[in-house]
Amino acid sequence: MQVSVDRNRCCSSGMCVMNAPEVFDQDDQDSLVTLRQPSLRPDQFADVRLAAQLCPSGAITVTEDGPDRAEG
Repeated sequence: MQVSVDRNRCCSSGMCVMNAPEVFDQDDQDSLVTLRQPSLRPDQFADVRLAAQLCPSGAITVTEDGPDRAEG
């Protein structure tokens, strides 16, 4: 699984940080999403998927790849 963020789409709702705080953060100056951890552990997949689903602006993109698609 790979995750990316689009700061231009971010509306600073914080749903990403609430659901996957090890992976996402918000910039101190503009409160826009930042990616803290681009390499994910399998135990984080479900939280990252949920954060992407709950993002009201669609600023988080999750790309599934390989056998990890079935996990989470």
